[in-house]
Amino acid sequence: MTARYRPLVQSGHARPEDALPLAGGPRWFSHCARHGRGEPVTVVPVTQVPQDVLARLTAPREPVAGLPMGGTRIMGILNVTPDSFSDGGTDSSAEDSIARARRMLEDGAEILDIGGESTRPGAPEVPVEEEIARVVPVTTALKGVPISVDTRKAAVARAAAEAGATLINDVSGLVFDPEMTEFCASSRLPVCVMHMRGTPETMLTETDYEDVLLDVYDFLETQIHALEHAGLPREKIVVDPGIGFAKTLEQNLALLHGLSLFHGLGCAILLGVSRKGFIGKLSGESEAARRFPGSIAVALAGVAQGAQIIRVHDVAETRQALTLWQAVEGGGTQ
Repeated sequence: MTARYRPLVQSGHARPEDALPLAGGPRWFSHCARHGRGEPVTVVPVTQVPQDVLARLTAPREPVAGLPMGGTRIMGILNVTPDSFSDGGTDSSAEDSIARARRMLEDGAEILDIGGESTRPGAPEVPVEEEIARVVPVTTALKGVPISVDTRKAAVARAAAEAGATLINDVSGLVFDPEMTEFCASSRLPVCVMHMRGTPETMLTETDYEDVLLDVYDFLETQIHALEHAGLPREKIVVDPGIGFAKTLEQNLALLHGLSLFHGLGCAILLGVSRKGFIGKLSGESEAARRFPGSIAVALAGVAQGAQIIRVHDVAETRQALTLWQAVEGGGTQ
């Protein structure tokens, strides 16, 4: 089996002469962890990493929805649903959702992810017409702002794109709707491919992995190739390992620990951990809305590994934490 290389990400002004930039951003690496199925993980210098792998690890990422990917972008979560696990039913009308979206933008969100169908464990499927009715009015009102539409359905993605959405975020990884790959390629919009097994109703029973890190990587690579074959260039693809979707606590932690492996796909990485169940399990906090300290901690751990987009509920708190964390990491005027 093909070996995969996970850059051991570093930051700071002092770096070895042979260090390489990570995805064209401020972080760098001089060594990689080599992962192979059935083999122990070993650490190798960059001189022992194949050149084609290094090319993908180091190449600057192209802008997504008009946003540069050389740093970290904050994506605000705007669920316009009655039953999402954390913020379902927050708004009583489209006007309320639009007002909440504008507050997120004022608080520092650079892109909004609008979802009309809950993907919490056990959530039922929402009919296409109902999902469109939830998403399109809000998207239309926010036209001109970077908007991601969180949907598994090509018909919803098409309607949202016509209303002004600039990114398609498919939590099924293009598996749920066979028409989604063709739509994404024909629309020429950037698309986020997330890893998930089953559906929200069944995913908690589908956590049997041989090696969760490599299995998720291989799935994302397969879906990227399908999009490329359909005509969408790799630079328009974002990847998301799908934390909390068909994964146990231990599997979520393994993915977070090894997150930098996914830079080898040559795509920007989106990380969504906000208020998720594993944070509740580790912290003992049963109320999702009170998990923002843990959510911020995990998001910053992802930023330290070079994640370009962090998807969050608590925008103002995350913006403040990220600003301070980056200031300390930069070391002032060193």
